[in-house]
Amino acid sequence: MRVILQRVSHGSVTVEGQITGAVEGGFVALVGITHADTQAEVDLLAKKTANLRVFEDAEGKMNLSILETGGGVLVVSQFTLYADARKGRRPSFIDAARPEQAAPLVERFAAQLLAEGVQRVEQGVFGAMMHVEIHNDGPVTIILDSRDMM
Repeated sequence: MRVILQRVSHGSVTVEGQITGAVEGGFVALVGITHADTQAEVDLLAKKTANLRVFEDAEGKMNLSILETGGGVLVVSQFTLYADARKGRRPSFIDAARPEQAAPLVERFAAQLLAEGVQRVEQGVFGAMMHVEIHNDGPVTIILDSRDMM
C-alpha cells in the first residue's frame, strides 16, 4: 500500500461537476493498493497518517499531528501510484490491485482514520474521473509505503 500525503490548506474532489469531498486544513491522501495488501497494511498506514507530526506548533516547528490540529483528511484512490514506467513509454499498472480488492481497502483506510480519532474524513469516488484540487501547504509531501514499515 502506498499513501502520498500532502499537507494542505485546502483540498477537494469534484466528480461530474459536483464536489464529493473537501477539507480545509489537513491532508489530501492519495491511496494506492497492490495485490498483496490486506487490512493489516491499511490499519498500519491509517495509524501512521493520524499520528504523523508534520503540522506546525506555536513555535513554527513540525511537531503536531492531525489529531492535535483537528484537521481533516481527504482520501483519494489512485491506482497510478503503482505505475511501472521502467520500460517503454506507456506505464504498466499490473501491480495495482483490481477494483474489487482495492475499493474495500480504500474504504477501510477512511474508516480507520476515523477510528484513530481524525475528526473529519472525506473521500473521492472510487473509479471515477476525479478532478482533485490540492493547495499544498509548505509544501509538505510525505510518501508512506507499507513495504518499508512491516
